[in-house]
Amino acid sequence: MLGLNRILSLRSDRIRSCGSPGVKLSSQLSSCHRPGASSRIYCACLLLLLLVTPRVDSSWWYIGALGARVICNNIPGLVNKQRQLCQRHPDIMQAIGEGTKDWIRECQHQFRHHRWNCSTLDRDHTVFGRVLLRSSREAAFVYAISSAGVVYALTRACSQGELKTCNCDPQKRGRSSDERGEFDWGGCSDNIHYGIKFAKAFIDAKERTVRDARALMNLHNNRCGRTAVKRFMKLECKCHGVSGSCTLRTCWMAMSDFRKTGDYLRRKYNGAIEVTMNQDGTGFAEAHKGFTKATKNDLVYFENSPDYCLQDKAAGSLGTAGRVCNKTSRGTDGCEVMCCGRGYDTTRVKQITKCECKFKWCCAVECKDCEEAVDIHTCKAPKRAEWLDQT
Repeated sequence: MLGLNRILSLRSDRIRSCGSPGVKLSSQLSSCHRPGASSRIYCACLLLLLLVTPRVDSSWWYIGALGARVICNNIPGLVNKQRQLCQRHPDIMQAIGEGTKDWIRECQHQFRHHRWNCSTLDRDHTVFGRVLLRSSREAAFVYAISSAGVVYALTRACSQGELKTCNCDPQKRGRSSDERGEFDWGGCSDNIHYGIKFAKAFIDAKERTVRDARALMNLHNNRCGRTAVKRFMKLECKCHGVSGSCTLRTCWMAMSDFRKTGDYLRRKYNGAIEVTMNQDGTGFAEAHKGFTKATKNDLVYFENSPDYCLQDKAAGSLGTAGRVCNKTSRGTDGCEVMCCGRGYDTTRVKQITKCECKFKWCCAVECKDCEEAVDIHTCKAPKRAEWLDQT
């Protein structure tokens, strides 16, 4: 078991030799045909590395940092199909870049009160750094929310007429009905089908270039994100008739606010299922007997998360030293949990707030600027010896 954990913890190389360094892959594979227990153990070790060792490379997520300067050949980490789609659809890449900023903000909102708070790294092509090396539930959430963000951004851009290759949903024509009766399709229904189709083609392209456990995990969580946006499509209508009697209705399908998708995926993060690869390497099996079997709507992960208490460059953890905490909370934002038992410092600061507000006819609200002293609690840094153990 300890040997397996060590294999799972290997991060830096795509494949690392289980025996002597410097042995080429071809010679490693040929050794599998040699008799002997040591050869069989060696091959089993190599197979585990091929199936399980995670990959963190430069990502399409970096498009968000480029803004209007999206140049396909300058985006590191794109595979051929992604680069071709990028060159063919510059307007779509612009929408994806803007959408990337939105889903990263949503990720940071969902985890704002947690030790891991979806932090990004400036001028880092991986965007999130080494924290996603581990096939953890945090990685599962990031892949799901990023996929959902692309669907949302492209669907919105379609409806706003910003893309050349799509517009409003062409299927919503003629008459239809709901529990309130019949209505006419009109307006501009969000073309969620186009958003899902392009997001799948673009995002999944990289995962389909390899066949390993991490790619299968990413594909599964990408799909969860895409379908989450569709789950919250809603029917919006406008009434026509005398005095708004609604004798006639014109309706269209619209996406809900992205916050609903974020909240939903956050609940899926809380209930994420730990899995292992099945025997034929085509799907998942429960990691623990008696646990719930993962469905297509569940986030899945392979490895437990670190505690994120201390700065750990190898794991990509920034630690919680200096993080603001809530002294009176017993939740994840409370000082006891956030600071991992290290204690906290308290600083009294002055804040200017609006007070004694009055309504003035017509039509304004006038307020005074009031100064008040508030206590800000921040997590203590770890002792030096404790910190050195993690670096």
